[in-house]
Amino acid sequence: MALGHGIVEFPLVAIIYFGFARFFQLELVKTILGTAGGLLLIYLGWNLLRSIHRIDGGSYGLSQGSVSAGLLTTISNPYFFVWWTTIGAALMTKAINFGLLGIFSFVLVHWLSDLSWCSLVSFVVYRSKHLWNKKVQGILFGLCGGILIGFGGWFIFSVLM
Repeated sequence: MALGHGIVEFPLVAIIYFGFARFFQLELVKTILGTAGGLLLIYLGWNLLRSIHRIDGGSYGLSQGSVSAGLLTTISNPYFFVWWTTIGAALMTKAINFGLLGIFSFVLVHWLSDLSWCSLVSFVVYRSKHLWNKKVQGILFGLCGGILIGFGGWFIFSVLM
């Protein structure tokens, strides 16, 4: 998943490095990204809620693989782009002061942090798999689906108001 995230993140870092961060700060671009991302989050949340009745208590594999899952979760988060054009761009500006080694170090440490977080979550879920029965999965799917729908609505509302 971290590799899929990186596939989206690395070109964005290059775009910001070469000065295109201002494009992502345009109101029209923010509105389009926020609305499209919000709609995608609502769609994903709704599909998650609809899948609750199909839970069988077993484990699930990814139909497209973990790299695709990382890619999809990254591009469906509109605030990923907002973070990179604000906080990420500011951090990169500081890293640029140290030349290419500074940018490389920043990107490497940032991506290793993403990889570490994904690995920790994966490890915790794997080690607690004995707790993941049908009821727990249903509660978690319902909670996550509701949160996705809520975030999607909030993203759309925040860019349109």
